[in-house]
Amino acid sequence: MVQEIEDIFKEAERDMKKAVEYYKGEIAGLRTGRASTALVEEIKVDYYGSKVPIKQLGTISVPEHNQIMIQLWDQNAVSAVEKAIREELNLNPTVQGNVVRVTLPPLTEERRRELVRLLHKLTEEARVRVRNARREAKDLIEELEGVSEDEKKRALERLQKLTDRYIDELNRLMEAKEKEIMSI
Repeated sequence: MVQEIEDIFKEAERDMKKAVEYYKGEIAGLRTGRASTALVEEIKVDYYGSKVPIKQLGTISVPEHNQIMIQLWDQNAVSAVEKAIREELNLNPTVQGNVVRVTLPPLTEERRRELVRLLHKLTEEARVRVRNARREAKDLIEELEGVSEDEKKRALERLQKLTDRYIDELNRLMEAKEKEIMSI
């Protein structure tokens, strides 16, 4: 019986970790005043008839705090990457040979507030995923047979602590990202 409870915890923790990792990926793409490779890595480019993320077409770096540089391996991909960046980010990249540079303009106050609203929405979605993992584990624990009520109660308390830990981590990540967005 104890093994069943441990298995339920492992599954719940794995789901909660996945929710936090997914959230980290989501907020990495949120634009702050600083350039980040995450801003362009996943943008899909039409490359020889298939949609390919930019990160598979070249090396992406951040030479300056407000600039992203994409060193493409194939000269033929330059115009497709330039077009994709224009459409996805609404920015005008500059091209020099097989290098595409994206300079980020400073964010307006209104845009910063929009980003913070989006950040809060993404955070709440991640919290819901963590709570769903808790609910599924709670249902499984309550359905266990041959386990005393005291053991179930202890397991549910432990589950709540685990949930609180992941919710706190999401909150810390959100606060750090919000500070980053609002700083000029």
